[in-house]
Amino acid sequence: MTRRQPLPDDLVHGPFHVSQAREAGVARSRLRAADLASPTRGVRRVRGEQPEEEDAKLTPTQRMQRVSALLREEVDAFAVAFTPHQFLSHETGLAILGTPLPYTTANRRKVHVSVRRPHPLPRRCGVHGHRLQERKAARWRAGGLPIEHPARMWRQAASHWDLDHLIIAGDFLIHPRRRLVTLDDLREEVVEAGDVRGLLRAALQEIRAGSESSEESRLRLLLTRAGLPEPVLNMNLFDSSDRFVARLDLAYPQYRVAPEFDGRGHADVDQFAKDADRWDAIRAQDWRHVRILSHHMRPNPQIAVDKVAAALFDAGWRPGRG
Repeated sequence: MTRRQPLPDDLVHGPFHVSQAREAGVARSRLRAADLASPTRGVRRVRGEQPEEEDAKLTPTQRMQRVSALLREEVDAFAVAFTPHQFLSHETGLAILGTPLPYTTANRRKVHVSVRRPHPLPRRCGVHGHRLQERKAARWRAGGLPIEHPARMWRQAASHWDLDHLIIAGDFLIHPRRRLVTLDDLREEVVEAGDVRGLLRAALQEIRAGSESSEESRLRLLLTRAGLPEPVLNMNLFDSSDRFVARLDLAYPQYRVAPEFDGRGHADVDQFAKDADRWDAIRAQDWRHVRILSHHMRPNPQIAVDKVAAALFDAGWRPGRG
């Protein structure tokens, strides 16, 4: 049995182009060996043992983590074969930035690759190719990969996302800590490139700077659409001696009510103890801390609304008062 020729070290730890391997002296026959996979035309990578867990044993969050990891693997492989004019776009580019994506029951997400006219449409198995209208270049790089400008990708996602996911993505993109884009950037993109489905202008009305997770955004939307006041986002709470007490996800300072989404599945004992002490510290400042769990929002979101409304009502809020 002929022993396989070892690959150069720089080809072992990720996808590589066939031409790169040939330049490094790897024989064509070696590139056809069974220990190499071909994720797309002209690209190889070392096969790894990746035992897949049964979907029935995975939580929705774990499933999405697996789908996201697979998307990154596929993107890395396709990117090896990109031409200079090709870049990631739509939700694929947003995913590379870390933007929360809609839940999917599919085992894989589409890989969106674009060019701008007059360059040819990307045609590659496993890729959803786009040939976009000619515009002034606004290319970015993220995670070492070429991507479209974030505001443009947000607009592109409107072709197949619903309103709430566009709002959640907008919250993520404009967060001051990330400094990816501003709300004005999103507005300017809509003015310049249009709003075919009419969802983007509606989303702009409800995007807010400061939301730090998709569930915080969902909870805020749930409360305001139910007629409750608009909460302050991520407010720092201090005691009477001006010492920091806690950062409140959502806050109603006028009524001293602090709703908070807690999405943990199986809490670490030490972290749970720290959080419990934090909740006590918030209550010690005469604030009502309203802990919202996943089952309060799904399948019946009215439970979460009623919990927050009851706390506000006890604090003196009445409908129509703001």
